[in-house]
Amino acid sequence: MKTRLTHVRANVKNLQKSIEWYENVIGFAAEAPYPSENPVYVSFEFEEGACFSIMVDEKPSLGRYNFVVDDVDILWEKLKYKVEIVEPIFDTPYGTRKFTIKDLDGNELGFCRQ
Repeated sequence: MKTRLTHVRANVKNLQKSIEWYENVIGFAAEAPYPSENPVYVSFEFEEGACFSIMVDEKPSLGRYNFVVDDVDILWEKLKYKVEIVEPIFDTPYGTRKFTIKDLDGNELGFCRQ
């Protein structure tokens, strides 16, 4: 079976605090809070690939979400003293360069150069 991933969601305990972290620390741009009057879900702007979103849920996601970025080294320098690091930046045996961090709820976020 062939698949094409269109959407992934990470669970967070506090939506507003997480939105602020994703925007101010990582640099993502939130859009489409739902429902508008008392949001429990928000997605972030994206260019291509799967849409990434967060939603209030007490159960942790326990997943890793990998993002391709234009310059992984610049992002690493920006983030390395502001976040919990899972894997510091390194060159992989399959030709990419990446690092992995955790968000406020322990969701793992990998950033790489293809």
